Amino acid sequence: MMALLLQRPGLVGAVLFGCLLLSLDIGRRLGRRSLAEEAVNGTGAVDGAIYALLGLLLAFTFSGAAQRFDQRRVLMVEEANAIGTAQLRIDMLPEDAQPAMREAFRRYTASRIHAYAEAGDIARVREALLVSVAIQREIWDLAIAAGRRPDAMAGYNQVMLPALNAMIDITTTRSFALLLHPPGVVYALLVALALASSMLAGHGLAAAPQRRWLHMVCYAAVMTAAIYIIIDMEHPRLGLIRVDSFEQMLIRFSCGI
Repeated sequence: MMALLLQRPGLVGAVLFGCLLLSLDIGRRLGRRSLAEEAVNGTGAVDGAIYALLGLLLAFTFSGAAQRFDQRRVLMVEEANAIGTAQLRIDMLPEDAQPAMREAFRRYTASRIHAYAEAGDIARVREALLVSVAIQREIWDLAIAAGRRPDAMAGYNQVMLPALNAMIDITTTRSFALLLHPPGVVYALLVALALASSMLAGHGLAAAPQRRWLHMVCYAAVMTAAIYIIIDMEHPRLGLIRVDSFEQMLIRFSCGI
């Protein structure tokens, strides 16, 4: 469901923006009724507590999303480096064994790119990852077979196998990084607090005889942008924030450039 919504960022933003505006207007109507009934104010402490809680939650979720976003980009670079290092070691294989290994590497890199290009569909991601695992096994078997040949270069196993092991290990790290997100209840709480704070903000605007559209629209727009960016950074392949440029490193290796 999250992936489906993030594939339509305009719809997500419009719905959230509309809900915040509606909450502001509901709060204003309730405030006008309270003024008409001459209700005692004295709610500043409650308002301040909710605003403070919203600010803290926004700060922590934004900081966590930014940290995980940077971590995913670092992992992309690490995987590209691991693949590149292992590819360089192919030159140590006997000459007649190199073409098969290079072809396996091209297919492996293409499978890795395809796996993360399907990030919006978990089932297709898992299927693509299984293909990558199968090619990993093929590459490992080719490397072991080449190392057992009598014409294998001295020290080949000590150089090639650790490089392949590092290349394989990083795939596990990246796969788990895809699943590393805060629980959905955190986002539900964030949206609920945003709606509650907008209602309180609307209540505070009740003293004005006319709707303060400038304040209402600005509040709703800023809050919508903040929440959407937080969610978008958690899923950098599905919304407006992208990591495609970092993927070009893997594409370069896949093309043998």
